[in-house]
Amino acid sequence: MKEKIESILGKKVVLVHPKDLKNGDYTIIADVETAEEDLKKLEASKLEEIDKVELVNKRFINIYLSQKFFQESLEKVIEKGENFGKGDKFKGERAMVEHTDPNPFKEFHIGHLMPNVIGSTIARIFEWSGAEVKQVNYQGDVGLHIAKALWANGDYAKGNKAYEEDLEAKKEIQEINKKVYEKSDPELNKRYEEGKKKSLAKFEEMYKRLGTKFDYYFFESETGEVGKKIVLENIGKVFEESDGAVVFKGSHTRVFMNSQGLPTYEAKDLGNAKLKYEKYPYTKSLIVTGNEIKDYFKVVLEAMAQVLPELANKTLHLPHGMLRLSTGKMSSRTGTIISAEDLIDEVKTRVKGDEQVAIGAIKYMILRQAIGHDIIFDFEKSVSTEGDSGVYLQYAHARACSVLEKAGSQGRTLNTDLPAGEAGSQGPTLVRLLYRFPEIIERAALEYAPNYITTYLTELASSFNNFYAREQIIGNDYRLAITRAFRIVMRNGLEILGIPAPDKM
Repeated sequence: MKEKIESILGKKVVLVHPKDLKNGDYTIIADVETAEEDLKKLEASKLEEIDKVELVNKRFINIYLSQKFFQESLEKVIEKGENFGKGDKFKGERAMVEHTDPNPFKEFHIGHLMPNVIGSTIARIFEWSGAEVKQVNYQGDVGLHIAKALWANGDYAKGNKAYEEDLEAKKEIQEINKKVYEKSDPELNKRYEEGKKKSLAKFEEMYKRLGTKFDYYFFESETGEVGKKIVLENIGKVFEESDGAVVFKGSHTRVFMNSQGLPTYEAKDLGNAKLKYEKYPYTKSLIVTGNEIKDYFKVVLEAMAQVLPELANKTLHLPHGMLRLSTGKMSSRTGTIISAEDLIDEVKTRVKGDEQVAIGAIKYMILRQAIGHDIIFDFEKSVSTEGDSGVYLQYAHARACSVLEKAGSQGRTLNTDLPAGEAGSQGPTLVRLLYRFPEIIERAALEYAPNYITTYLTELASSFNNFYAREQIIGNDYRLAITRAFRIVMRNGLEILGIPAPDKM
């Protein structure tokens, strides 16, 4: 519609959906000087998709779409089915989305749920927009956290405490760190490899529960040497030596190689960018992490712009907020951090042990608002059937499935023609929302904003529930067609969000 309207008016327009359907299906925010002229052009165009246009407050042109448009849009939803909503906005793009990034030897905690859910959803949004997408997991399998865990026989928390409080332990941990890098101690290597294998297997169990699949895994043990080489080659040009270390002076100074000659996280991230591109020559690299390393990434990208400019131009850091609990600290096996497993199991007990509903509840709470904000996880709200929850969307989908199954057993058919006297029912109101789905996905892709899809699906579910409560659906083939279209859009939307869509609940 936007392209057709712009063609009629001969210019670009700002086109939005009014909050209230009483004000039409689209609103053009026009210039006061040209609004009346634009209105006349639209009226004169006799565009068959438009029923009427009206000017409000001399600058808002409300557009009401025609019944012919809605009938065709309903047919299109049903015809395209599981492909409805797929577009080609990013056709030709090769996107790599890096997310989750848990470190071996440490707990997969609730903080990892944020990048996992957000990153995998953004990956699916890009796939639905025509891009070829690879999901990537980058993990710290070397570094002080590993040395701390090995020093304390697998207990990272104990090792970390000793490192901070005991000078002798600190020296021992630093020595272990060096040996792990150099692979110089066979006994230590064996313990390290066994611990890493066990840790990664545990992560895979969590990915399976969350429905996440990665195409590639990268490790700091691989990226470190690559990053170190890049840094050494650019000393005196981009990096400089300082007190035995190598630093980069960007918007603030950061160390890229420490005084022991070991690459830091910063150098490893340069190596990671290079290795990722060698594995999959991307046109866009998205890195999803917490807000707390926003400043860190700013400097890494500044350095990358000088040593790997082509890759820096393709790279975007997407920071997200923190996940907190409204009830304070939940019981955790670690005593200090809340594991993702504990959170899922706690929600699961509140939904009578239904894993699909629990996963949907958690993902919805993470995806319901803009990704940069902190999230207060409210257990009661997450499993509410009254609205604004994953459960609410799943129930609406299951309800539609039930209606369609019952109608199918009675041999009913679908009819997308609006019957006489149907215009005032809840059905046409729902139809006025369904066609928007592809637009919502495109906007979510352009703005890296999964919350647009979540908000839309919640509004759609509310409209369907009103329709279901007030109208007799079985026995009316037009209303059955609307129900089929709703189920298609809801299922497709839930698929993008990674929320299970059970047929029965």
